Amino acid sequence: MLQSPPPGARPGSFLTITFCLACRSLMPRTLDSQITVEKTPSYFVTKEAPRRIFNMSRDTKLIVVVRNPVTRAISDYTQTLSKKPDIPTFEGLTFRNRSLGLVDTSWNAIRIGMYAVHLESWLQYFPLSQIHFVSGEKLITDPAGEMGKVQDFLGIKRVITDKHFYFNKTKGFPCLKKSESSGLPRCLGKSKGRTHVQIDPEVIEQLRDFYRPYNIKFYETVGQDFRWE
Repeated sequence: MLQSPPPGARPGSFLTITFCLACRSLMPRTLDSQITVEKTPSYFVTKEAPRRIFNMSRDTKLIVVVRNPVTRAISDYTQTLSKKPDIPTFEGLTFRNRSLGLVDTSWNAIRIGMYAVHLESWLQYFPLSQIHFVSGEKLITDPAGEMGKVQDFLGIKRVITDKHFYFNKTKGFPCLKKSESSGLPRCLGKSKGRTHVQIDPEVIEQLRDFYRPYNIKFYETVGQDFRWE
């Protein structure tokens, strides 16, 4: 149902508020002893998201999982290639001019990994104390450790421990047991764990050079070195 903006409303503000209220109405009812979590990967790179979430609840705590942007771009391409086998090569999409080392930042797979740029939009609305960054690499090698930090950030008891995980060698990712005694672990779906396409090492090195200043700025801003160099 369409509604007219109230008198004096700023252009776009009424739509934003209505959108946020609609999202909140879809959330499950939460008791005082519970925390509601909503997950959408595209939020972090969506320009309008920080303002909309702030308008809904300025006390929201944000959790962002980040990984090496070069690996992330290759993974992104691998997944897209599995659905659209006729797309251009990774190299063709990555560069506007490879000989000059000009990276095409309009390509989504590249743009997403520019974490420092996206973070600036969020810091206009939320303090760093309300944002927790999870290492995508450590989430694989030490899932209990990373989940422990998440639980500390949320201010809850450390219920999820190393007893709730086991490593799936076939997928290359850890699986989560719903309880220590549960025989039915939850593993990542079929779309995860694909073998990445082979990329020219020189292309990878050019991308490392491209992302380096963004990574350094990101490390300095969040006060955490993810060691992607």
